[in-house]
Amino acid sequence: MSDTAYIVAAWVGTFGAVALYAWSLLRRGRRLSRQVPEEERRWM
Repeated sequence: MSDTAYIVAAWVGTFGAVALYAWSLLRRGRRLSRQVPEEERRWM
């Protein structure tokens, strides 16, 4: 592989990992927000 291929693979891996982490945080946040009683929800 050329140097360019390694660089592109690193960028794709980095962005993929960040996107996966963001997706998991949003999913966990949505799941946890359902457990909070409506009268205690400050964001609504």
